[in-house]
Amino acid sequence: MSPILYTPDIEVIDEEERTLINQIVEQMGATSRCAFERHRHALRDAHAKSNGLLKGQLTVHADLPDELRQGLFAQPRTYDVVARLSSAPGDIHSDAIPAARGFALKIIGVEGERLTPDIAGHNQDFLMVNFPALAFGTIAKYKRMLTLLEANAHAPDTFQRLVAGTAHGAKQVVEALGGTPGATLDGLARDNHHPLGETYHTQAAIRFGDYIAKLALHPSSASVRQLTGQPVDDIAYAGMRDVVAAHFAQHGAEYTLSAQLCTDLASMPVEDAAVTWPEQTSPHRPLATLRFAPQSTAHPARQVYGDDVLSFNPWNGIAAHQPLGGIMRIRRFAYERSTAFRHAMNAQPRVEPGQASDIPD
Repeated sequence: MSPILYTPDIEVIDEEERTLINQIVEQMGATSRCAFERHRHALRDAHAKSNGLLKGQLTVHADLPDELRQGLFAQPRTYDVVARLSSAPGDIHSDAIPAARGFALKIIGVEGERLTPDIAGHNQDFLMVNFPALAFGTIAKYKRMLTLLEANAHAPDTFQRLVAGTAHGAKQVVEALGGTPGATLDGLARDNHHPLGETYHTQAAIRFGDYIAKLALHPSSASVRQLTGQPVDDIAYAGMRDVVAAHFAQHGAEYTLSAQLCTDLASMPVEDAAVTWPEQTSPHRPLATLRFAPQSTAHPARQVYGDDVLSFNPWNGIAAHQPLGGIMRIRRFAYERSTAFRHAMNAQPRVEPGQASDIPD
């Protein structure tokens, strides 16, 4: 099937959407203020816990077909990048509690019409998580689930272990009966596998130049492929940070960035990010290779830069990669509010790196 051409009417905006967005952003703001008083330090609303900050390079492949030569992938080129590995909850918890993992990628020096001119610099951010769909694929569903998600994120560690264990058991039952577990269970029932061996997904759709796509990041070098599905032993409180640091103290890593083009809006919807796009309809196709050399990933200067100075935002980028769908539209407001609050309360500058050397070694 041929890929669907992007047009603005691909997005369908409900007349009550802005009201829901305002309510959600206000609720998230109140939660952020409570978290600040508890820690006396402002955290991200989601993916608060960092598991490492990496510097690397992204090389766009030279042999891409026309439909993949879009946006920043239009020409073969190597970009400097910075990546933040994280755990999904909006608070800091022991890594003994299973959680979704994040991989936020900032590509430095991307030219093109800016989506958000108020954000300084010329960078392109792609935010990815280690499962392909969201539990709350529309703004209305997200509004209904927000209170539950926030309560779980800020609950005691013992309660979170119980929730994760119950969800994991329910997921196994559904799978045993031949069903497909919903994204809610899939998100709650994460195993504590090594984060460097995971595959990461944008989950929601983005504009891909003339087309529409979702992106994914797959382990490709032997050093990280062998970590796929491997549990982290002796996980402890900061086990994910420690295994990432231990790996990069001795080894590098390579990943393949791929695109899944939308070829059928019925089975590959833009407005519902809870729907996993079927690979049999449109497989992921390689775009670029992401490489990281051995490095120190979590020393104090780098961790503070990643946690308090650096920001990642799906709307920090070029128009050719505009985020699409309701979940992405609400992120435009939610990420901006969260970033502004975090930088103000921590008295830190809001900085966009212009080159790899801006990241502390």
